[in-house]
Amino acid sequence: MEVKRRKLQGNNENLHKEDHRLRSKKGHPGRKYLMVVALLGFLVLGHIAIAYDLQPIRLGSKAIDTLASSFNLHKPFYVVVIDAGSTGSRALAFTFHESILGGNLVLDDELYTETKPGLSAYTGNPKDAAKSLTVLLDKVKSVIPRSEWQHTPLSMRATAGLRLLPGHEAQDILQECRKLFEDSNFQVSKNSISIMDGKDEGIFSWFTVNFLLERFNTHNSGNTVAALDLGGGSTQVTFSPDATQEKQLDGQIYHVNIFNHNMSVYTHSYLGMGLMAARKEILTHGMNLDNVNPKEKIEVRSECINPIIVDTKWNYGGRTYSINGPVNEMHKLVKTQNFAGGEADRPIVNFSECLKIVEKYVGRIKKNKPVGLKDHEIFAFSYYFDRATEVGLVDPFKGGVIQVSAFLKQVKDACDYPNTDQPFVCLDLTFIYVLLHNGFDLEPTTKLYLYKRINGHELSWALGAAFSIIQNGL
Repeated sequence: MEVKRRKLQGNNENLHKEDHRLRSKKGHPGRKYLMVVALLGFLVLGHIAIAYDLQPIRLGSKAIDTLASSFNLHKPFYVVVIDAGSTGSRALAFTFHESILGGNLVLDDELYTETKPGLSAYTGNPKDAAKSLTVLLDKVKSVIPRSEWQHTPLSMRATAGLRLLPGHEAQDILQECRKLFEDSNFQVSKNSISIMDGKDEGIFSWFTVNFLLERFNTHNSGNTVAALDLGGGSTQVTFSPDATQEKQLDGQIYHVNIFNHNMSVYTHSYLGMGLMAARKEILTHGMNLDNVNPKEKIEVRSECINPIIVDTKWNYGGRTYSINGPVNEMHKLVKTQNFAGGEADRPIVNFSECLKIVEKYVGRIKKNKPVGLKDHEIFAFSYYFDRATEVGLVDPFKGGVIQVSAFLKQVKDACDYPNTDQPFVCLDLTFIYVLLHNGFDLEPTTKLYLYKRINGHELSWALGAAFSIIQNGL
């Protein structure tokens, strides 16, 4: 899928075509005959349904695909996408086949594997950056038949981590990764590796969510959901606006083709509003790091860190920080749970002071607010999901639905509790709540659908990128 000129669609005439062979299977001749008759019957009904544009074809086509699979009529093909994020690199190897009816693409399976840290952590060591990807390629090769490697597109898109690096440092890393890809035996081109534009990241994520939810089946943009993707270096907000919202968001609308249906999509990527980038800016609030040697450990004292935290090391963007609570500690008397019923002195975060710092930072996006977002069904993932599961807001395996206000309640609890195992939980939750409420103008009662996977598939922009590669090539 490409913005404006590019198309993301399932019925692709340029897809690699191969003859389907019906492999013989041992079994009862009569049973095999009946299965063939059933398949032919399904095909006839499917042809009629397509000809008359009958809605039940969606269910029928799945049944036909299932039956066709039992005859090995589907030839699988593969696409590998590496998401080179700011905090880690993730490889997704997708397995597709073309539906026997209409030629639409069907996602069968995917491998998801990751490694940390991200490529941006290897500033000054580009060879080591490329080397960090070898473990991902090895795992990908273990699930894709060797005979298919040369036909399998391999692509890497770097996101905000490399966008935030000086240009020459980012390009040095990308060049070493190109060398690795050229020796991988996969299908690569000069465009296989690049730094992805934030707009593509947002639209690809939005496509992934709505595709997995089957929201494109009706060809009605009002049936789609909004996608909120909170990464390490940036965050993306994407949705299909109505006519009124489209006028208010003029200049930020992109026209895409989804399965031969044109749709208007709003997307905005907020560089620096990813969780890790924001954490770094909030922690170093008021500090001047311009003349600090990047190889030296930087001591930080923050109002958003509990006073109990002393010299906790944190690495980000190639720098090491020593994280500590504030100079002026804040304490609170709380009732103990023992039989004596006394009170204990507990060190806490000065929430009001922390909140001021976070609100000032998030206030930078006040001119680019996503007007109309709150009117849509909202699916939030990546760090939104991760932090919500860590504090028990949703099930880590099933996901769930919460209100924005749930983050605020957890913020207050986290900031009042000294936690050496999770020293950043107060800061991170405060940032997420302020971003949603102040930055995106979501009401406390606005529902958020928090998931990591849908139907077993990862929520990320990589699936949307894979469709784009199939349609347009590397």
